[in-house]
Amino acid sequence: MAAPSRVPTSPTQAKHYSSPPRRSGSWRAERPGETIGAAHPSGPALGNPGPDQGYVLTLAADLKGQLVLAPGEHAADVMAGACAVALRRASMFGRGPMCEDLEMALTLFGFLSEADDGLVEMRRKLFAEVHHTTVHYFATREIADRVDAEMLKGRLEKAKKAVERDWRSAFGGNE
Repeated sequence: MAAPSRVPTSPTQAKHYSSPPRRSGSWRAERPGETIGAAHPSGPALGNPGPDQGYVLTLAADLKGQLVLAPGEHAADVMAGACAVALRRASMFGRGPMCEDLEMALTLFGFLSEADDGLVEMRRKLFAEVHHTTVHYFATREIADRVDAEMLKGRLEKAKKAVERDWRSAFGGNE
């Protein structure tokens, strides 16, 4: 392995390695995992890839104190499911997560204000124990996939108004 240029070496020492001046030919995406020029594969358990997705955990810690939970709901479960929805939204725009993505997820499931009894019943079943991601990965994916894609692509203010009128609109109206 070559030493960095800032490391002093003996001027009389012979070089053991030198890199070629340029690589011959042009670069092509030939590795098995490359999806350049093709759509990312979709299906069960494939998720929604995007840059800097771990940042959503920092955002979640900041919003955790604002949750309005019903009896039997736990903040860890809520944040695990909401992070999955937020990452799905961020990946739709090809960027890393931002606070608005997480607020959107929490708003759609009614965790930032008092929620309708029907919504509480639905989310209680969906979010139960999902913070155990190694066991409940598919349940977390179901939470993320359940939200209507068009609603996720929209603005937060519009989503808030739609959910106030009818919470089912966040899920395609078929909950």
